[in-house]
Amino acid sequence: GAGDDMVPGYYTIGIRAYTSSISAVAPKLSVKLHELGAAGESAALNQLLNDHVVPLYALRTKRKGYEVSAMKVMLDMLGLRGGTVRPPLVDVAEAERAELQTILDGWRSAGFLDD
Repeated sequence: GAGDDMVPGYYTIGIRAYTSSISAVAPKLSVKLHELGAAGESAALNQLLNDHVVPLYALRTKRKGYEVSAMKVMLDMLGLRGGTVRPPLVDVAEAERAELQTILDGWRSAGFLDD
């Protein structure tokens, strides 16, 4: 799924909207992506993407359907109700759940999560 990772391309050509899956889990991160894109702060935007978006999107490419599954698991990890996925999608494997927790920890450290 493309969205958060497309902010640089979209904003460069004048588009000021995108579909954000991250906003369901870390709205502050999604807002920061928008702010940096809208301000034309390319270096800061690319750094933010590399630090906080690329790791999630890399994990989500490991299996078909992880675009949805990963976000649901992250919501569950935060004590929100992500719920289960419906077939043909699959749940996130245990090893990848640890990776998701590491991503959440990074978002928390950067101030993108409220808890």
